[in-house]
Amino acid sequence: MNEQVKAYVEKYSGEIIDMYNNLRKMIYDSVSCEPEETLWAKLPSYNMGEKVVRLIPFKDHINIEAKAIISHKEELAGYKITPKGMLQVYLKQDIPCEVLKQIFAETLE
Repeated sequence: MNEQVKAYVEKYSGEIIDMYNNLRKMIYDSVSCEPEETLWAKLPSYNMGEKVVRLIPFKDHINIEAKAIISHKEELAGYKITPKGMLQVYLKQDIPCEVLKQIFAETLE
């Protein structure tokens, strides 16, 4: 893990760190080439060229920014999508793994 991203994520609770690591692994498992992991505008980002996915941890949830989220809105009916198109996954919710893998692949490739 990129050292800057690691230092950023380590500020959060163990539950958020575990969720973050699961989502991070999903990103890498969803694409054929390894994305560049950076801290962009102080936010953990995964880039492939101009295409980007961001995982933004908070105290009780993680915001996922990915262009393909909007096209999967119906499949994510039980989750909050912000006006800016970010998916919010709370600690008490299951991670929608299969849909997210598809979203990550569509966004980054």
